[in-house]
Amino acid sequence: MHTGLLHAMEHALETMERWPAQNITLFHHNDTDGLTSGAILTRAFVRKGYGVTRIALEKPYPAVLQKIFGMEGALLVFADFAGRIDPLLAQLNRGKNLVVILDHHVAEKSGDPRVLNLDPDLFGLKGDRDISASTTCYLFSKLMDKKNSDLAYLAALGAVGDEFFVNGELVSENLNAALEAVKQGSVEIDETQKEGKRYIFHTAKGGIPGDAFEEYLDVLGGAGYYENGPDTGVQVCLEGFSPRSDRVVENLKKVKDRLFTDEIRQLENGKMRYTPNIQWFHLHDRFSPMGVKMVGAFCDATRRMDFIDRDKYIAGFQLIPNIIPGFGDIEINQVKISMRVPPAMENMIRAGKKMGLDVLLPEATRRLGGFSDACHSLTAATTVGIGKEAQVIEEMEKLLGE
Repeated sequence: MHTGLLHAMEHALETMERWPAQNITLFHHNDTDGLTSGAILTRAFVRKGYGVTRIALEKPYPAVLQKIFGMEGALLVFADFAGRIDPLLAQLNRGKNLVVILDHHVAEKSGDPRVLNLDPDLFGLKGDRDISASTTCYLFSKLMDKKNSDLAYLAALGAVGDEFFVNGELVSENLNAALEAVKQGSVEIDETQKEGKRYIFHTAKGGIPGDAFEEYLDVLGGAGYYENGPDTGVQVCLEGFSPRSDRVVENLKKVKDRLFTDEIRQLENGKMRYTPNIQWFHLHDRFSPMGVKMVGAFCDATRRMDFIDRDKYIAGFQLIPNIIPGFGDIEINQVKISMRVPPAMENMIRAGKKMGLDVLLPEATRRLGGFSDACHSLTAATTVGIGKEAQVIEEMEKLLGE
């Protein structure tokens, strides 16, 4: 582990021990990396003797943050998001609470001593290559107590779930976590594949390939976001599959497959819009009752299809409901934009020959007064006010033209 990150984590743990609150409010993302992060931290904090209130968020929307930071004297932990918005959290917090960020996206640091940003991006590690949020949370948990080493399989699962491989395999801290899990007998690495490696997770059901496990958890966290799916996902991470979780996933997959099929048909029939460098579509609320993470999942599902232009960025919009599980009715009044790239563009972005999404989308969003947090070079999502969809596309075209 990088020494700077290690020292920052040790300092955070010491600061937490001195903080009076014995209950932690834990916010985490709702994809596989976020669910495994939430599971790792929940188990580690409970073992340490903390009470834990855990809430899954699709994004730490400003309207939600306003409610969160109405607290005082609390111990707040953000996992798999918030690295970039450290300055905003410091501004909202005003020293009232102790805040710990365990993210892996591109980050900024405020320097506020009560907002402890442990995003490895600040210490030279790349979140879309070296380290997932789950591995970040795992390293933090191991420093808290060595017995949390038994959570290595969840770190590996989150890393596989984020799919940031180099030549088809995990590297750096993600690989180290996977190798620990191999030693513990919870993971097997299949090296017989022609391209890359396959990560097999040992469960009561037998060996489950990482991509299948990821799909299972992503369906729970994304398609089931408004139906307690993230809670079921964390339970699966910690306790294993159950007949109930299998039934939930089966039903959610039917909804997802039907909605995806209908939307693909619309795009094939001319609903995709084009600008010189971007191909984009708008789901409006057609994916309801699924969560808005699904617009990104849909971009992923389509990026290799024949109707996709291999040389243009992919962007999709989805309206955000004005209700957030765990908070009730909240006036969001925003639309989410998710972006991906066709496979042919990935190496161009990695080589710096095309602009990464972690630069392109946040800057265009900033120009329109929108909200950006967790973005990578190959995957990104932000929010803008309803009605500004075409404008954010225009701003990106301007940036690409510059």
